[in-house]
Amino acid sequence: MKGLASHIIKTLVPGATITCADNSGAYEFRMIHIIGKTEGRHGKMSAAGVGDIISASVRKGSATYLKKPVRVVLIRQKSQIRRSSGMRIKFEDNAGIMIGEDNLPIGTEVKGAMAREVVERFVKVAGVASRIV
Repeated sequence: MKGLASHIIKTLVPGATITCADNSGAYEFRMIHIIGKTEGRHGKMSAAGVGDIISASVRKGSATYLKKPVRVVLIRQKSQIRRSSGMRIKFEDNAGIMIGEDNLPIGTEVKGAMAREVVERFVKVAGVASRIV
């Protein structure tokens, strides 16, 4: 996985509700944990931001995915992201898309905008994006 030039504030903790932004059949996720990240200091909760892969359970959606753990990449977050150019962006919701074990998207299209930081890290996800901000 490639490093990012932006400073992403990690604000999504386990238990957070995330909307699904693709047409895979899910509508809402609940975050379980961050994949590839271990607990840091004792008692500190690890957090995720845009471009991180998380494990989540589907809370609303089709029966094939309901209450089962899936892999999700976060494409939008409410908290602001500071880019190296000095510009700050933030979105109106926390959203993610379902991916498989090989980091390829399960859905065929993404509803809404996607942060450019996700495209830098996952090039194949950019193929299903409608808008990249």
